[in-house]
Amino acid sequence: MKRAIAWLGDWWFSPAPAERLAALRIAIGTFAVVWVVGRTSELSGLARLPRAHFAPVGVVKLLDGPLPRELVILIAIATAVLLLAFTLGVAYRVTAPLAAAALLWTLSYRNSWGMPFHTENLLVLHVIALACAPAADVWALARRKGSPPATGYGWAIRLLVALTAATYLLAGIAKLRIAGLGWIDGELLRNQIAIDNLRKALLGDAVAPLATPFLDHPSALTVFCGLTLVLELGSVVTLLGGRVARMWAAGAWAFHLGVVLLMNIWFPYPLFGFAFLPVLHAERPFSWLFGWWRDRRQRPRALGNAPPV
Repeated sequence: MKRAIAWLGDWWFSPAPAERLAALRIAIGTFAVVWVVGRTSELSGLARLPRAHFAPVGVVKLLDGPLPRELVILIAIATAVLLLAFTLGVAYRVTAPLAAAALLWTLSYRNSWGMPFHTENLLVLHVIALACAPAADVWALARRKGSPPATGYGWAIRLLVALTAATYLLAGIAKLRIAGLGWIDGELLRNQIAIDNLRKALLGDAVAPLATPFLDHPSALTVFCGLTLVLELGSVVTLLGGRVARMWAAGAWAFHLGVVLLMNIWFPYPLFGFAFLPVLHAERPFSWLFGWWRDRRQRPRALGNAPPV
């Protein structure tokens, strides 16, 4: 048991570059800023709905009723500003926890009007985890003085990976609890695809491009259902890291693409790849970009110091 605990500790706290954690902060924070800004007008519209539509969820249950429209918009703007500071690494020890709390509140308030959406849960969890980590030691406008330590970053990245894996694992367990192994025969998924696309057609929304072909040939849905369970229940392999984690991430991304093609349902955070960044070398494109920018800034100086011809 002691050896197992020691191995687990060595694995969980194994070193990782500070640049990788900083890259995750920048990428995930940028997505969060864009997401909140895009939801501001929607929040403003929801504030005009009757009080009867307000059903608080999560932390919003602290309220007895909806907030004034002006206050809702003000909180959304403050959330975007805090998330921008989070992304840039400004006063990170203060702004990061505030940004995480504001994001949790804003998106929970959004879900308190009508059907709660679970497409944003992983984003909120990732931001909260990053807010608790030293993710602004490098590549930040107000980074810490001196060189970053060689260790202390791997655990935060593994926490992000574990959160991603947990969301998919829970989705797979939920399918088994609701339908058992009967999920694999594809009948439940076929009914869900048919009802969802029929509703879209009746309401004038776009029907998924592959819905009709798959409904005409439902046997193909059996393969899709089986692969879905394998991906979701097998999400724990991401904790192993390396090629197997990247292969799982590619499969999970393809799954979300399939959901768009079959049901026209979008999960932007994983569909655009942000949910899977913790299993990748996320720092590489940023290293290239910052290096290119640094070289570009230094080139005019070098030309200015060149001797006249």
